[in-house]
Amino acid sequence: MRKLVLAALGGTALGLVVTTQVAGPLVAQEAERNASVYEQLDLFGDIFERIRAEYVEQVDEGDLIEAAINGMLTSLDPHSSYLSPDDAADMRTQTRGEFGGLGIEVTQEEGIVKVVSPMDGTPADAAGILAGDFITAVDGESVLGLTLDDAVDLMRGPVGSEIIITVVREGEDEPFDVSIIRDTIKLNAVRARTEGDTIVVRVTTFNDQTFPDLKKGLADEIEKAGGLENINGVVLDLRNNPGGLLNQAIYVSDAFLEAGEIVSTRGRDVAQSDRNNATPGDLIEGQPMVVLVNGGSASASEIVAGALQDHRRAIVVGTQSFGKGSVQTVMPLRGEGAMRLTTARYYTPSGRSIQALGISPDIIVEQPRPKPVEETAEEGTSSRPLRSEADLRGSLDNDSLTEDEIKQLEEDRARAEAAAELREQDYQLAYAIDILKGLSALGPRALPDPDKRAEAPVEAGEEETAQ
Repeated sequence: MRKLVLAALGGTALGLVVTTQVAGPLVAQEAERNASVYEQLDLFGDIFERIRAEYVEQVDEGDLIEAAINGMLTSLDPHSSYLSPDDAADMRTQTRGEFGGLGIEVTQEEGIVKVVSPMDGTPADAAGILAGDFITAVDGESVLGLTLDDAVDLMRGPVGSEIIITVVREGEDEPFDVSIIRDTIKLNAVRARTEGDTIVVRVTTFNDQTFPDLKKGLADEIEKAGGLENINGVVLDLRNNPGGLLNQAIYVSDAFLEAGEIVSTRGRDVAQSDRNNATPGDLIEGQPMVVLVNGGSASASEIVAGALQDHRRAIVVGTQSFGKGSVQTVMPLRGEGAMRLTTARYYTPSGRSIQALGISPDIIVEQPRPKPVEETAEEGTSSRPLRSEADLRGSLDNDSLTEDEIKQLEEDRARAEAAAELREQDYQLAYAIDILKGLSALGPRALPDPDKRAEAPVEAGEEETAQ
């Protein structure tokens, strides 16, 4: 018994030693860390008081605090920021699909404002602003060194007012100025039309209207065609789509998938991660698809392209996408302001992150730059139509075709000419339509069994809003 008591006392003593040797230093380190943080907060208070008391001009204390908060957030990554009450209200309006401005989505790259994409039908789009352009000045005032929010503030103004932005573009030797008239931006999230036997669905942004508009647009075009059996496929055009709401990207992906993972998000805390899966039901019942992307396709549009590509549900055509693979949560703050904070990375069904890499197209197709008017005119004057056998005087008629067959040939020729004209207007879209024509020429294709589609072992996650 005495040995047992001594052993127990020895164990207790050893436990006390271990606790003292291990837990003691950890507690001390935590205390030192907290002391350092409070010292830095005291330093901030000292600097704040010095500025308020001794700066050469009177300052607004509220503006100083907002600038400090925004500086802390923007130091994290290009997409985290503080939203003043006015900015927070503007953001809520944008997600509803109507706001005032130029119609461009911008980010910041090494301190320079970079255009992610111009929005279709907006003043910036009409003025010829391109994805990848750099904006260096607004109305002659340099934006270099400004935060992204400050630069955006310079570009805001009354509807109908003029703004002159200085643009640096790859391939151009010198910066150049572009005049734009500010306007109320009313975004049609989705526009659907039919080109030949192909339905083309153009998605410009992911806001609250996107999925309902997509569903209605598809249904209308299918009805006009007389049913799905009369179309050869769908082109989903996500070019220059800067992203938007994460839930809308999930809905759009789910619209064309029967089963399997769509996207997973992983935050700092594994318990906050999420995984979103498709539900049964394909709006086009397995018809072939081509997805168009380019350097202006970002965030939510990359989620859609990645999901359809990983499930081999669609062929992705175009150029490398933007590569924004992070999710931002907008958190309301006191005083009606808000904080936009990067809280997670997202991953495609195969488990790949596209952060800083983007979606690689299955088929790379560059969009030719528009030719100058003078060059086009010169080419037009030098070209002449080619002659054929039918143009020769006295040539024999074709006696093997009926009138109906000749009429059908003429209709086919008219469609081919329309396709050739589309290539001049939008080469990437024409290429996508040609792919669907080729697939339909091969006859019905065997669709993959939804139950056999691989699901990547990705940790679960959660997020409500992404921009």
